[in-house]
Amino acid sequence: MRTLQLAGAPLAALLCLAPLSTALAAVLAVGPGKTYARPCAAIAAARAGDIIEIEGNTTYIGDVCYIAPSNLTIRGVRGRPKIDAGGKNAQGKGVYVVGGSNVTVENVEIYGAKVPDRNGAAFRVEGANFTLRNSFLHDNENGILSGANLNSQMLLENNEFGRNGDGSGMTHSIYIGAIGSLVFRYNYSHDAYIGHNLKSRAKTNTVLYNRFSTLRPGETGSTSVGKPSYEVDLPNGGIAYVIGNVIQQPAAYENSAMLSFGAEAGGGADDALYLINNTFVNDGANGVFVSVPSRVKNAALIQNNLFSGKGTLTNQTFAVLKTNYKADSVAFVNRAAYDLHPVANAQIVGAGSEPGVAPSGVALRPVMEYKHVAGSQARPVGAKLDIGAYQNPVVLTVLPAGTRP
Repeated sequence: MRTLQLAGAPLAALLCLAPLSTALAAVLAVGPGKTYARPCAAIAAARAGDIIEIEGNTTYIGDVCYIAPSNLTIRGVRGRPKIDAGGKNAQGKGVYVVGGSNVTVENVEIYGAKVPDRNGAAFRVEGANFTLRNSFLHDNENGILSGANLNSQMLLENNEFGRNGDGSGMTHSIYIGAIGSLVFRYNYSHDAYIGHNLKSRAKTNTVLYNRFSTLRPGETGSTSVGKPSYEVDLPNGGIAYVIGNVIQQPAAYENSAMLSFGAEAGGGADDALYLINNTFVNDGANGVFVSVPSRVKNAALIQNNLFSGKGTLTNQTFAVLKTNYKADSVAFVNRAAYDLHPVANAQIVGAGSEPGVAPSGVALRPVMEYKHVAGSQARPVGAKLDIGAYQNPVVLTVLPAGTRP
């Protein structure tokens, strides 16, 4: 049975805007006692524009398939449903192969994607304009693997990606092909297995207010075989806005650089790296915080960043460095619990400078902060910017009525 739901507007308004067939979206219910017992049965029955609601707190094992319809919304309801690949795959590519365009997925957990060529993914994205939010992809060969399409845009927000990768160094938590643009915000990507916590070849990358890290062995969510390569890899260069992130490198790693820009195909006239108000923590014995090879001819803007740990700030000798702070060991509020608000320090608090606006018109001043797990909060507004991903809140003293300071 296909239940009709108005797509966010009164019926009269919808009839004025579009034919009935496109103005009304069918809601397909999935789960025990629902019309469809498993998600892929609903996906097979869906038409463009439909909504699939998957009952949460239920595990669906071996439910893998190709997603053909465009303008489809798939979401977990009343809890987060779990999709366990269970040793199966769709088309030899992964759990869900997304062929349709403008597909949005919300509130799902997917794990176990493995295929014969060891390049399986929870989502293999082949259509244009994919959105994933509020989901958890873990223990797959790749979390997301997308193809190349410069007309495609991707939005990934409020997701956790953990323990993805097959150990070859060729698989990653997130691997985005040469698409038009990626917006990656409010995510927690951690414990990639000999791969990158984020790799993107997008022409424009907007990486905002995320946490990239590897947990200590034995901690909940950790794995003894984590050892990431780059925390963030943007190998094609292009335009990158990297603002307000927490980027941590563990003591054991495969590549000592934490963020890499343009390592494989950089050098274009439009290359531009804006690295603003991030907090970098290197637990390794050495390394490079920001790696930009000589093929990249345009200077990176590295401003208001906090660098804690040993290593070279950047290997780009002509990078523009403004009001950054670097020390072998920065004092944080609770380093062991990953609270990386810095302890009050005059060289950090209020010591930042205004980053202004990029030539593209993008404002570079941070307005949000990463909040664990895979969330965000407004950045407190101070008289001056602090250095790093977090702003110390302004404390106001309220005087009794009739008194003067």
